[in-house]
Amino acid sequence: MNSEINFPTGDGRILATSNRIDGQGLKEMIEAGLTWLCTNQQLVNSLNVFPVPDGDTGTNMLLTMQAAYNEVSKSGESNVGKMAHAIAQGALMGARGNSGVILSQIWRGFARGLDNQDFMDAALLVRALAEARTTAYKGVVRPVEGTILTVTKDIAVAAEQKLAEDPDVMAVIETIVQEADASVKRTPDLLPILKQAGVVDSGGKGLFIIWEGILRHLKGQSLETATAVVQPLAMMQMDQTMESIEPGQDYEVIVDFRPSNPLNLEVFYSDLTEMGTSIQVGEGDGMYRMHIHVPTENRYLPIDYTMNLGTITKVYIENLIDQMEQKEANHQKQLNLNTVEPGQVAVVAVSPGFGLSQIFASLGAAAIVQGGQTMNPSTEEILHSFENLPTDKIIILPNNKNIFLAAKSAKEATVKQVEVLPCKTIPQGLSAMLRLDPFGDLDEIFEEMKE
Repeated sequence: MNSEINFPTGDGRILATSNRIDGQGLKEMIEAGLTWLCTNQQLVNSLNVFPVPDGDTGTNMLLTMQAAYNEVSKSGESNVGKMAHAIAQGALMGARGNSGVILSQIWRGFARGLDNQDFMDAALLVRALAEARTTAYKGVVRPVEGTILTVTKDIAVAAEQKLAEDPDVMAVIETIVQEADASVKRTPDLLPILKQAGVVDSGGKGLFIIWEGILRHLKGQSLETATAVVQPLAMMQMDQTMESIEPGQDYEVIVDFRPSNPLNLEVFYSDLTEMGTSIQVGEGDGMYRMHIHVPTENRYLPIDYTMNLGTITKVYIENLIDQMEQKEANHQKQLNLNTVEPGQVAVVAVSPGFGLSQIFASLGAAAIVQGGQTMNPSTEEILHSFENLPTDKIIILPNNKNIFLAAKSAKEATVKQVEVLPCKTIPQGLSAMLRLDPFGDLDEIFEEMKE
């Protein structure tokens, strides 16, 4: 079998043909995987029950892939090895949560397998997958089977076996996708909590979707329409899930740091296991990212410990218990949103939590879109929030600078009269709500709220 793989650039040239993929071809593969993951993000989120059922695996993987692509989006690098390392560095810097950190290490290993290579053929692709597997497993203190790690391992083995039969890039990629799908379906047999919840592993599913997006791109198929219907967060009660996860995961702590001396990973892991669980470590170009779940009393220990090893550049802490309680509470509560009549001005507010959503509702918001920092809603979600309202006069409050463009895209995708208020924070949005007059003129009210 000898197929031709076409990667069109902006000027229409073909960068890769038959078993030779250069740096620009790899960039397009990453973009395709990112696009397909974005399309199916909520599906991945809905499967998330391990290690904590917080429903953000798809989001974390998407943010990681977006950071990887952003690192190379304007690069004209043709060397596939250099492009791969840039992708891996971007993924590491944008990694969030368990799934994001592991995904960044998959790309780190993938890049190592392509060191100093101008082009990637089928044999180098297989070597890169093997390095990806090794690096991903090394980044986890207690590797758990039935997760994205298992899928990474299975596709590396399957790709190697396929290479012995057919040294064609397209044939190997097709095998990767087929085995990733099969491996994901086997995850409930390896991880009891998945079987209890009636779902497959979310991280593994995300990895499958990334490779499926790459294959769909190669075959010229659409990357814009999701192939699956999104289900609720989990197919079991939240408290049942909580009983099954490892205790002591009250806080998620992520620390980016640059060690002063060579890092002894064995000692590093050993010390971290005394503080918490769900430990991952990412590495790239002298920078490390440490991820850990800890009980409340230990929430600052990883930071203090890491500070003694070198220079800390960034710290992220999230209360996982509160996050899950809020999600459960949101399922039980209903917002008292303002009822609008035809011709009135309706406000759509983006809000990160139920408490703030209540405040926006009490001030007259007609629709609420859940979102905020690190959980940016899509254009489609914003569009759907007001499309069925009985008025054509809409004002959107993004309340975050990262959501503004999606709100503008929603404005451009509708025939309704829509204005997007350039508010970048929740306080700005709340202040604007105080000037709302649903019976006034749209332009005048928008200017009033803008002030």
